[in-house]
Amino acid sequence: MNHKYFNKLRQASPAMLLLFSYGLVILLGTSLLLLPASTVSGGMGIIDALFTATSAVCVTGLIVVDTGSHFTLLGQTIILILIQLGGLGIMTISVSLFLFVGKRVPFKHRLAMQDVFAHTPRRDIYTLVKSVLIFTALAEVVGTALLFWHFQDHYPLWRAFYLAAFHSISAFCNAGFSLFSDSFISYRGSLALNLTICALIVLGGIGFPVVYELSSRLRKKGKARRISVHTKVVLITTAILIVVGALAFAFLEQERLNSSIISQGFWLPALFQSITARTAGFNTVDIASLGTSTLAVVVFLMFFGASPGSCGGGLKTTTLALLGLYALGRVRGGERVNVFKKTIPRETVTKAVSLFLLAVVLIALMLFAVLVAQEPRTGTAEVPRPFLAYLFEVVSAFGTVGLSMGVTSALTAPGKVLITILMLVGRLGVPAFTYLLLRGNGDRTVGFHYAEERVMLG
Repeated sequence: MNHKYFNKLRQASPAMLLLFSYGLVILLGTSLLLLPASTVSGGMGIIDALFTATSAVCVTGLIVVDTGSHFTLLGQTIILILIQLGGLGIMTISVSLFLFVGKRVPFKHRLAMQDVFAHTPRRDIYTLVKSVLIFTALAEVVGTALLFWHFQDHYPLWRAFYLAAFHSISAFCNAGFSLFSDSFISYRGSLALNLTICALIVLGGIGFPVVYELSSRLRKKGKARRISVHTKVVLITTAILIVVGALAFAFLEQERLNSSIISQGFWLPALFQSITARTAGFNTVDIASLGTSTLAVVVFLMFFGASPGSCGGGLKTTTLALLGLYALGRVRGGERVNVFKKTIPRETVTKAVSLFLLAVVLIALMLFAVLVAQEPRTGTAEVPRPFLAYLFEVVSAFGTVGLSMGVTSALTAPGKVLITILMLVGRLGVPAFTYLLLRGNGDRTVGFHYAEERVMLG
């Protein structure tokens, strides 16, 4: 019987293999968090443990209990390990173990890694995986050192190092878990901490393929090497979102920030929230106190999130770029999406549009389900602006962001389960779940082509 299930697993698609891997780690993490030694009180509910484990593995950061006060050192370490596994990707760890013991990596694993870390087919997938591990270790070590330099003035050395390591890993993996009950609100004016966290979030969110390509180019200075369209699109779109998000936040919240527009106290929170809103989940301001227009901007940033092949979730920056280019091209009367003197394949553009529509429908359905699950509490004093608060929560879970207007702990058991499912969907990506639901085959055209007939629009 065991061999039967093992053979089925070996024959599973890369999408199913990813789902199985994440599900297994989530269940293991849930079991460990249920241990009496993991919590200060000596126990927690199974739904809360499942929610926390999923949030950690899916590097989301939504919490139903305070991480710093509810969990013991063991519990916090378990969460940190889950964050690291989820940030790197379960398949990255498994492939690394195969390489470490000198075993041949199964073909299904290589396909899964190809889907996660490469925008075009490549033969050096193993080299790419090694680079991912090295870059991750380097970024987190440097981040730990910089944060330790900040925390050592406020805590004993061992505590300062622990806080630095925890938040460095959490920031690079775009997880948003913090050991401080107010996230980083107390350090809103710290230039060193804010810039370090922002840098870690960006490095973890632009995607390992981009980092690998740029580092390869730097190593081969003597050889002319063209930067791919993917890398250009990611870098430009990321920069635009950061700048526009910061400007929008600063403009809309200038009265609440109560600072001069040229002061550090004005632009630093704006920059921090623009970067963290796209998938990290830390905050230096009270999210629930933000204006409705500002929250709309944050929802937009959370929806599109980080870049492909990164630690972050969301619909991805490349999807936003292709949607914008496609819309602009259609307004101009063009039928192709051209960028940097290259034409994007039609199927890629069609996929971007399809993913956008699927994501909107998914969020709408999940929002409705959460509202139904929360109906007894909706409209009470506990949840201000309930519709917006739950929409914010749903998009945050889908984008694996972790920001909240303070309603996570008020979720009912069904509501927590729904958000848990959505976090997993957001981490694996809409394409993987679409494949699992429809059992599609990307290499086969399904259906017939009949005679065309127009339908009126508008």
